[in-house]
Amino acid sequence: MTDFQKYVQRYLDNIPSENWLGELKNSEEKTIALYSKLSEEQSLFAYDEGKWTLKELLLHLSDTERVFQYRILAFARGDQNELPGFDEEIYAKNSFANERSLESLLEEYKLVRKSSQILLETMNSSALNNIGTANGNQISAETIGKLIVGHNFHHLNIIEERYLPKL
Repeated sequence: MTDFQKYVQRYLDNIPSENWLGELKNSEEKTIALYSKLSEEQSLFAYDEGKWTLKELLLHLSDTERVFQYRILAFARGDQNELPGFDEEIYAKNSFANERSLESLLEEYKLVRKSSQILLETMNSSALNNIGTANGNQISAETIGKLIVGHNFHHLNIIEERYLPKL
């Protein structure tokens, strides 16, 4: 198994069931429920020096999902251009998430997720099976859709394990 395959698998392993499209909705509901319980002050919490605040983490979910949406769209439509990677640390550093209200970040997350749901639920299996290259690695549109889900659950686990106990 290549390093890329291991990277992908660690996220896919976070999907609780085979129904990954259903889990797309479940991960959204869990994220909204968790963040809806936080105060503005709590949303600025980072569990350690140099780690993202909960606001930055929420915007990271939206940013990553947008990148993945574009990759899904491009590959599903047959685009054979290689797509670049992205540096999540640079995105977070330049996001200004901590200057925004938690409510606005949650609204953005909901809209981005709705867009993912529409994109993924309206594609047929042949489009989802299309393969393209992103960040030097070949991957199918469907696997990227699954990565959206697994990535979200991965961060929910981190919040529950590292953030919530210290709040």
